[in-house]
Amino acid sequence: MRPSPVSYKRHRFPPQIIAHAVWLYFRFPLSLRLVEEMLLERGIDLSYETIRRWAKKFGPDYAHRLKRKKPGRRDVWHLDEVVVSINGEKRYLWRSVDQDGYVLDEILQVRRNAKAAQRLLKRLLHKQGCRPRRIVTDKLGSYAVARRKIMPRVEHRSHKGLNNRAENSHVPLRKRERVMQGFRSWRGLQHFVDVFSAVRNLFVPSRPSRRSAIAIRLHRLRAMAEWNSVTTAA
Repeated sequence: MRPSPVSYKRHRFPPQIIAHAVWLYFRFPLSLRLVEEMLLERGIDLSYETIRRWAKKFGPDYAHRLKRKKPGRRDVWHLDEVVVSINGEKRYLWRSVDQDGYVLDEILQVRRNAKAAQRLLKRLLHKQGCRPRRIVTDKLGSYAVARRKIMPRVEHRSHKGLNNRAENSHVPLRKRERVMQGFRSWRGLQHFVDVFSAVRNLFVPSRPSRRSAIAIRLHRLRAMAEWNSVTTAA
């Protein structure tokens, strides 16, 4: 059953402009002020604060409506965590991607221990609906403990050199962090990565180096068609 169309009631700008502004902000490494300037060049005069409110209001709704990749029992989950600092306080963003670089889940946690790793695996199992063929991690012992408790029959490879898929997936997020000059709050960070990864999953082809230019172009055209369908006004 398809969800009802997005409601843009009480917004004076057309839905196409709102959706385009949100797309620019989450799809490319642009600050709110740069998005404001790009829209102004096209004759659309609005403030960066308006774009921020649109991203906060409509971004999660768009992300929820985007189609998710169907899980497969042959999938390989690459797990890793990245340190994020806000106002001198550090936390860990636990992330999982599959063998094609598709982001499966991200969860912000205070600690870097077995309990945190278990929480990530439980969320993944709930969202994916099936166990992977294999999980790949670095040498952090928390993953081994969590795997034995949550999915003891799943193969586990623990080697830093094998986990480049997860480590490379951190790069786009780090770029955005620099453009935004850091994140302002932990809740805001979790909301941002949920939308950012959903949009990136849609538009970035898996392993583009192995695909022809025509295949990549067709992928982007299909992605844009889905984006336009998701953001259609009520």
